[in-house]
Amino acid sequence: MSTAAELGLERWHQVVASRDASVLAGMIAPDAVFRSPAVHTPQEGRDTVVAYLSAALVVLGPDLAYHDTWQRENDAVLRFTTVVDGMQVEGIDLITWDDDGMIVSFTVMIRPMKALTAVIGAMAAQLFT
Repeated sequence: MSTAAELGLERWHQVVASRDASVLAGMIAPDAVFRSPAVHTPQEGRDTVVAYLSAALVVLGPDLAYHDTWQRENDAVLRFTTVVDGMQVEGIDLITWDDDGMIVSFTVMIRPMKALTAVIGAMAAQLFT
């Protein structure tokens, strides 16, 4: 039997590969929370998390690549790299799934600071235009 993390990771990697944000709502729990270094407070609720992850699929673009994964039964840490506005970005996604394989928590950490600044600007353009 597959763990929630195994099922969730498979679905998440399919979304990233296809860049098809239309399936996100079916993967995210109604009370999910998104945390980012770009915003001070946790962003709560399925619609809000879908909006942030949809924007991230555009911003992080075709250069997004996952390099390492550390996984437990209901959560995983994924190390990624990408390029945003010519800036090399390195980061991790911390994802937690419920027992049904729905994302309940998605936390992003990005470095270096110049890369985070580039991501913040690009995300704002996606979310607020």
